Amino acid sequence: MSDPLYTATATSTGNGRSGQVKSDGGRLDLTLAMPPQMGGSGDGTNPEELFAAGFSACFHSALLVAARQDGVALTGSSVTTSVGIGPRENGAFGLSVALRVGLPGLEQEVADRLAERAHQICPYSNATRGNIPVELVAVTDAALEPAAL
Repeated sequence: MSDPLYTATATSTGNGRSGQVKSDGGRLDLTLAMPPQMGGSGDGTNPEELFAAGFSACFHSALLVAARQDGVALTGSSVTTSVGIGPRENGAFGLSVALRVGLPGLEQEVADRLAERAHQICPYSNATRGNIPVELVAVTDAALEPAAL
């Protein structure tokens, strides 16, 4: 990409996962803390929560584009993104993602098609494709729970 439309910039200070992160415009200014499952206090957010939030919002926008292109009206759509972190076989840490695409009231075939099209459109999906495992599940019953990692 030679000419981005927008560039976001954030700086991490302190102790990495137990420090601070702030965007250049100051709209994001957060304390970070390791989650209890990784030996931390959990008294702040963490990179995985931030990644999940960004992926969720971006994927939802891509879903709305796909629906508009297909002439499908969406009501009550949602995207729940779960980001897991853990050790890989080589001793390094890796990520995994589960995307639960809530499309209440649609036929399963239509929901699956829209979720897959959004997965092709979404910049986060394009960045992660082939790099980390991503599970994609379209759910037409909004009462179902998010996909587990």
